[in-house]
Amino acid sequence: MRGASHESLARAEEALASVSVTEELGTELFSIAKVLDGNGSLRRALTDPARPTEARTRLAGQLFSGKISAQAQEILTAAVAGRWVSGRDLGDALEQLSVEADVAYADGRRKLDDLEDELFRLDRVVVAERALSDKLSDRSIPVGLRQQLIHGLLQGKADAVTVRLVERAVDGRGRHFAASMRAYMVAAAARRNASIATVRVATDLSEADRTRLAEVLGRQYGRDIQLNVIVDRGVVGGVRVDIGDEVIDGTIAARLDEAQRRIAG
Repeated sequence: MRGASHESLARAEEALASVSVTEELGTELFSIAKVLDGNGSLRRALTDPARPTEARTRLAGQLFSGKISAQAQEILTAAVAGRWVSGRDLGDALEQLSVEADVAYADGRRKLDDLEDELFRLDRVVVAERALSDKLSDRSIPVGLRQQLIHGLLQGKADAVTVRLVERAVDGRGRHFAASMRAYMVAAAARRNASIATVRVATDLSEADRTRLAEVLGRQYGRDIQLNVIVDRGVVGGVRVDIGDEVIDGTIAARLDEAQRRIAG
């Protein structure tokens, strides 16, 4: 998000941090985002900068009061009071807040590690299974059926928060499943003030190696690093690390490619 939208999201996040997070809060916020997706006139009414803030927040109260919890209403009010570069930004912000609410709920139950691990493992399964990935992203298949598919995979194997988030990723609000999953993993890492480093290696790292690598990267970037390790036979040797837009490629394959480029002139 840009400019005013980014600032408005930050204020809404402050509202989220001030309320008692319940198990249902994330689902409520996402449901509001879906309502806005399906009603352009309402979306415009709640984000029109020419309309007084009081009028916008009063409208939100009239529409949703009694239908959502007091916590969700407080966050919605803070969001509607903000200024948004586009009407779509308000729905995107509510979706992000819904994810942050679920992550906060998992953290409060000491389940944050489980959530991060389960999201990462499922993401790897979907990447490896092309047919599954195609079905989850196929907009011609009703959302409910795609959610049933993912629920069947996770039933009895994942925490309820993980299941809710993954079902939400299937819905996607126009975003690809994989992109939603990455955003959710980033939100989970952000909860512990950490950044995600995707590490590709030819053979799996021991716990000691993982700890050392996380410490080295943490010192380099000045913050905690959450490692997601992927065993990739194409690495040939060494380690490739992706952190956001930055890549540290110390693999043998990368060195061979560079040598070939130099030989080719």
